[in-house]
Amino acid sequence: MKLSIAIAALATLGSAAPNTYSQPEEPIGKRAAWPNTPHISSGRYVRDATGTNITYAGTNWPGAADVMIPEGLQYQSIATIVGKVKSLGMNTIRLTYAIQMIDEIYSNGGKDITLQKAFAQALGQANGTKVLNQVLAKNPGFTASTTRLEVFDAVATECAKQEIYILLDNHISKGMWCCSENDGNSWWGDTYFNTANWTRGLAYMADHGKKWTALTSMSLRNEPREPKGNGGNNARATYNWQGWYTFVKQGAEAIHTKNADVLIFLSGLSYDTYLTPVVQGTALTPGTGKFSVADFPGYANKLVLELHTYDTSASNCNNMQNNLYKNGFQALTTSAANTFPVMLTEFGFQMDASTWKGMYASCLATYLPAQKAGWMIWVLSGSYYIRSGIQDYDEGWGLLNHDWSAWRSPSYVNGALLAMVKNTLS
Repeated sequence: MKLSIAIAALATLGSAAPNTYSQPEEPIGKRAAWPNTPHISSGRYVRDATGTNITYAGTNWPGAADVMIPEGLQYQSIATIVGKVKSLGMNTIRLTYAIQMIDEIYSNGGKDITLQKAFAQALGQANGTKVLNQVLAKNPGFTASTTRLEVFDAVATECAKQEIYILLDNHISKGMWCCSENDGNSWWGDTYFNTANWTRGLAYMADHGKKWTALTSMSLRNEPREPKGNGGNNARATYNWQGWYTFVKQGAEAIHTKNADVLIFLSGLSYDTYLTPVVQGTALTPGTGKFSVADFPGYANKLVLELHTYDTSASNCNNMQNNLYKNGFQALTTSAANTFPVMLTEFGFQMDASTWKGMYASCLATYLPAQKAGWMIWVLSGSYYIRSGIQDYDEGWGLLNHDWSAWRSPSYVNGALLAMVKNTLS
């Protein structure tokens, strides 16, 4: 999630967005066992191993902040949290992680650090021990010696048990709250964003994830953005579409080489708000080269585009839909130079009794199902172990309340979200 939620959608090219897309006939035959992998991209659709069109609809479960494990486990068990997602009819969790976790595995002789150390480092010895004990009480399968990666393994196991797909998202390099242009994680070459460590981390998680039945896709990087901090001086020279393409090809190759089954999600510039040159086949400036699936040899059918929108101040639904179309959803249509599945992997708003009735939320609630486009709402979390230095931080945008026991806005869940899920997946 970006720091400034009011950044308006970018790009002004393209024609108006059509309201709906027709679903072609699907092959008839006996369906394979869930998750019917490997999934592939075929034109504007994602298809499972039987050739059936599928759509992802779900939420974000952060695991990339200071402790570097999925949030909320001091309040609820993994099974309970996944069950909450399942109860909405959702079929996907976008699970985030930090490259720092993999860096520390390499620097520790191939061994991940324990939960005891992870909580102490993030929260201090006293509070870290207190919260760790709460985690162990809610998740008795863990011990103080359980590692962070083993927690991710347990989430993946439970997702498979409850038939929830995982989109594994590299959210950030240094484990912390994301995102701003000054956080050192903005762009390749920024203070904490070491390109070699990034590709190494992607490869490591791609390989490790081969044992996760629920893993169907991985993203390259959350919200690439202009580096404006002092450490971003060297990175600024490559903040453009030409630089983006160089790095994207490296990351995609790192994932595919280690795990040929997963889909690979590509995110755009300016906090992943637009991918227009990729979709329209225009020059990747300042160079003259263009995006080509031939640059992804042997796995062009693994590419998916992802976008984010936090244009919460938008006042006209038609204009908002047209901006989404211009910024990347055009790839769902035959008018695009390059056709891809497109998913809105982040959008969100305050979870209260009324915000969801506003134009931004209600427009997306109709637009995305009409396109049969995948989406993941930000955010599942009712609270964080620590966010920007504040421990037990309350998340007002969270689907769940502070202790992750109930929906923060039952009126939104019952009045809009359940229908949005159903209409997307029907």
